[in-house]
Amino acid sequence: MNKNALFALLGATVLGFGIYWFNGPEGKVKIAPVPEVVPEVVRQGSIASYIKRDVPRNLPSFSFVDASGATKDVGILKGKVTLLNLWATWCAPCRKEMPELAKLQREMGSVDFQVVELSEDLKGYETSAAFLKQVGADNLTLYSDDKATALDAVKGPGLPITLLLNREGQEIGRLIGPAPWASDEAKVIIKAAIDAK
Repeated sequence: MNKNALFALLGATVLGFGIYWFNGPEGKVKIAPVPEVVPEVVRQGSIASYIKRDVPRNLPSFSFVDASGATKDVGILKGKVTLLNLWATWCAPCRKEMPELAKLQREMGSVDFQVVELSEDLKGYETSAAFLKQVGADNLTLYSDDKATALDAVKGPGLPITLLLNREGQEIGRLIGPAPWASDEAKVIIKAAIDAK
C-alpha cells in the first residue's frame, strides 16, 4: 500500500465515510466498508465541519473532461465563486448530498456563483450524467475525472470533498464529507465569499 492510499484509508476511517481506497491487484482502485467510529453529526455531515482558509490557496494543476470529451483544466473554474464537489456514483454519502447541491444551484446560482460537480467515477462522464439526471440534479455543471487524479491533487482523504473557490479559482475553504449545502448556514458562507471583492 503506497503512502497516498494509506492516507486515504486513515482519513476515510476517521471521518466515517463508509469507504476506503487502496491499491488492489494491477493498481486498480477498490472500495470496502469501514467501521463507523465517529460521532453521528460527522457521519451525517454538517456545515460546522467547514474549514475556512486563512489565506486563499492556488489549486494544484489537474485536468478533466466536459460533456463533449474536451480536456479542461482548473483555469476554467475562474470568474465566479465556485463550490467544487468531488464525488462518485458508488459513494453513498455523495449520492445522498446531491439533491442539496442541486437545490443550492437553483436557489443561488448566478453570474456570481456556481456549483460544479467533478466526478471521480472511473466509469466516465456518461455514468455520472445519467445519475444526475435520475436524481434531478442535472442543473449542475458536470466534469469527469475518470482517472481519479483530482482527489489526490487536492489532498482529499476520501469522497465527497467540497472546495469553495473564490473568483480567482483559489481554494478559500473545504468540507470533507457530505453536508446540507442548501441550508441557511451554508448560504451564509457562500454569500460571504460572493460579497468579498
